[in-house]
Amino acid sequence: MNQQLVDPAVAPTHDEIMGFHRKFITGVTIVTASDADGRPRGLALNAFSSVTVSPAMVLVCVNKTSSTHDVLFSSQTFAVNLLANDQLHVAKRFASKSDDKFSGLGWHTSEYGSPIIDGTCAHLEAEISMRVRTSTHTVFFGRVLTAQSIETPPLIYFGARFFDSEDLTELS
Repeated sequence: MNQQLVDPAVAPTHDEIMGFHRKFITGVTIVTASDADGRPRGLALNAFSSVTVSPAMVLVCVNKTSSTHDVLFSSQTFAVNLLANDQLHVAKRFASKSDDKFSGLGWHTSEYGSPIIDGTCAHLEAEISMRVRTSTHTVFFGRVLTAQSIETPPLIYFGARFFDSEDLTELS
């Protein structure tokens, strides 16, 4: 009964899959962890999701080629920093291949040891409970240890562009 449902010859193309993903509006997160020497590491990603609220569980998906992947894989905790609408410069910094993305940036170490970026509209820290390897990524599941938020609106990512969420109009 393990018959393949889709013939690979008719599977969606890369462009079709990316077209779908470009339509999905997300917040902009910076996932951070400390390496074995206590140095902060992080990357920008939108592959974040809440899994359950009670108990509070989240997941992040990180490409195995990311310079932060191995630090996360060996860490016990990670933080998810949700960028505020005035932090586009932070998003661009963490989307780069820079060796020290934290240089000159305001941040502090959380109660459980993860780097927290100053000025975010929300952040949480999670204890890694499971690591699931796929062909190109690892999915990190985490039990939420702490969570904080403020009233500042988030930065939004849609269609490969960033938006200020403060001007959004609620639809009825």
